[in-house]
Amino acid sequence: MSIFYRCLFAIAAAVAVVAARGASYPLLAMPAPDFALRAFAGDNVRLSEHRGEVIVLTFWSTGCNTCRTQLQALDRSFTTYGSAGLQVYGISVDDDPTRARDFVASHRVGFKMLSDPDKTVSRLYQIDNLPMAVLIDRSGMVRDVHRDFGSQSEAQYLRELRGLLNE
Repeated sequence: MSIFYRCLFAIAAAVAVVAARGASYPLLAMPAPDFALRAFAGDNVRLSEHRGEVIVLTFWSTGCNTCRTQLQALDRSFTTYGSAGLQVYGISVDDDPTRARDFVASHRVGFKMLSDPDKTVSRLYQIDNLPMAVLIDRSGMVRDVHRDFGSQSEAQYLRELRGLLNE
């Protein structure tokens, strides 16, 4: 392979990594928009009441198999780091609240699952892919976004979460 093609390939790979990590996400380094959502179980959640905690918002749907894998990985992170100030909220964007409720009942996680049937919060956070996770630091700033979940994602999440928790 010529040097030109190797350089071109390296540039394309770097652009793909930057795009996948959310460099084009307009809310990066901005204050996280506040919202209040109904929880499937327990108290409802207002984001602004959790300032001082590291927060992961993960947007999911019952028809998304990758979402299930991501929710399980985030549950492991929440179990490990919840006592250090990590909060995770799974936000359903399903149109059918009954289907979402059934999913939540059969796929138990330790963090709160919330319902956004009108997609108000999803639009506020400009969700363009599922699953999509938004990481918010203790001061309420959007620090990172992940527009997919794959085999390397859990390790990446853990590195980023540990960094935010240590700030």
